[in-house]
Amino acid sequence: MNTISNKTFTATPSTIEKKWVLVDAEDQPLGRLSSRVASILRGKNKPEFTPHMDVGDNVVVINAEKIALSGKKMTDKQYFRHTGYPGGEIFTSAAEMMEKDPTSLVEYAVKGMLPKNKLGRKLMKNIRIFAGPVHNLTAQTPEKIEID
Repeated sequence: MNTISNKTFTATPSTIEKKWVLVDAEDQPLGRLSSRVASILRGKNKPEFTPHMDVGDNVVVINAEKIALSGKKMTDKQYFRHTGYPGGEIFTSAAEMMEKDPTSLVEYAVKGMLPKNKLGRKLMKNIRIFAGPVHNLTAQTPEKIEID
């Protein structure tokens, strides 16, 4: 008689295997790239995905300065932040953000697609974003993947 186990698998720190993944952002739409990277960071592409654990891979994003925004988003899209003081609203366009720090657009987009709790803050430590094609993480031997 064949017995089938109906137990749900839950990942534990000893069963989690993390690897390094390299993603080239050149000419990739910002939203599609960010959602794919956020999914890899969470570990949703793995069969052992556990919602409350960090089972995702470490991601290295290169060529963030060459990200694609469709239409007039580079000039019309506004990013909002607040200083905490009355009247302290600050609006910044995507072009201004790219000029100041090319990696900030990708970081902001990925952060918005992660959980808004301790796990999300922990997952943001697993991503490294570089403006150009050169990165300093060759010792980790990241595996290059293509974004659909």
